[in-house]
Amino acid sequence: MKKRTSYLARILAALSLVAAVVAVVVLVSAGVKNNSSSHKRHNSGSTTKQEPTHHRTKAATYEVKTGDTLTAIAHQTGIPVSELLALNPEVDPQILIAGEKLKLK
Repeated sequence: MKKRTSYLARILAALSLVAAVVAVVVLVSAGVKNNSSSHKRHNSGSTTKQEPTHHRTKAATYEVKTGDTLTAIAHQTGIPVSELLALNPEVDPQILIAGEKLKLK
């Protein structure tokens, strides 16, 4: 009789393990679906509006204006901050001076 109880316990343990794995997979997939759908924008129309992409400027230089930051300049010109820093190693990114010219190419 002892063997029979051991056999039944092993089957029940395996079934409960499979049920737990299935439950985790279902919860994770439901979370991924909710997460991806929450990032989408829903418009009242049938088509979705895409945000405009910033294209690289064709200008060779940029004149710094009062209040400009490298991040703002990067967004305006379409050139990454790291590239701006590489093109202008003499510029202190913390202190941009109005009228200063930055190389963009």
